[in-house]
Amino acid sequence: MSKPKVAFYWCASCGGCEETVVDLAEDILGVVEKVEIVLWPVAMDFKYKDIEAMADGSIVATFLNGAIRSTEQAAMARLLRRKSRYMIAYGTCAHLGGIPGLANQYSREQILRFNYEESPSVVNEGGVRPRVRTEEGGHELELPELHEGVRALDQVVEVDYYVPGCPPTPNLTRAAVGALLEGRLPGRGSVLAPDVALCSECPRRESKPVDLAFSGFVRPHQKLLDPGKCFLAQGVVCMGPGTRAGCGGQCIGGNMPCTGCFGPTTRVKDQGAKMLSSLCSNVGPKEEAGIDEVLKGIPDPVGTFYRYGLAKSLLRRKKNV
Repeated sequence: MSKPKVAFYWCASCGGCEETVVDLAEDILGVVEKVEIVLWPVAMDFKYKDIEAMADGSIVATFLNGAIRSTEQAAMARLLRRKSRYMIAYGTCAHLGGIPGLANQYSREQILRFNYEESPSVVNEGGVRPRVRTEEGGHELELPELHEGVRALDQVVEVDYYVPGCPPTPNLTRAAVGALLEGRLPGRGSVLAPDVALCSECPRRESKPVDLAFSGFVRPHQKLLDPGKCFLAQGVVCMGPGTRAGCGGQCIGGNMPCTGCFGPTTRVKDQGAKMLSSLCSNVGPKEEAGIDEVLKGIPDPVGTFYRYGLAKSLLRRKKNV
């Protein structure tokens, strides 16, 4: 009896999701014994033409990490969707757009102009940019084209399951693979992590005040943080109240506030908006000048509240008319 076929693919991301697969350590040997990996470009030499030749639906599951930014990434997502019974958005970038999604604050033209012409570290007097097609010596070279915006995986193809995290923890990865192989998957569209807020498993939850009245915010590097006290009680923005549990509170354990990489629970429509609403309703001063002074402690609201989810937020993207 042939082993179930599994694929791993990397789009617009940092590579951390690939590392977490390797972080399964000796457990990865058990996975390899039970499945046939038919695509994993970062680890093994596979040819795209071999995937194209496979029958539709012949891959049991594709674990695709990274957002969709280019034509090549979109084409691979559609190809692997067609070839796979289950498409799994693996990691925050595939799930929500991730850090790459912050580029949606700018147009494609602004990004290209800065990176190839205006950046202080660039010397490019001719204003040369990568071309999608070029000919040299009778040969034609074709490069992927950047889309106008960054999209999460389910904004391009249908996704069956989501494994959150930047990157997902080895425990979640192990559980997801086990559920897949043993046929214990929940309903399609599920996020394979607890559907409760991170505060529910935070070791500092007992010190979270019932009534907050923020008189100011500080960033983690600006204050010696109490390792046993709720970050919000110390005037530090922590995304825990608007973020799904399941990470084991690793950042909290390192005395750093949650930045929201596991995304929202099913009860939250917009993770950033929930946190903005929660924090702003608890600002101490009630006059405009006092409120402005408090909010100066959050110099980058988009990067703070939409660090991972801008591509799928209610804000969507900036429109340059």
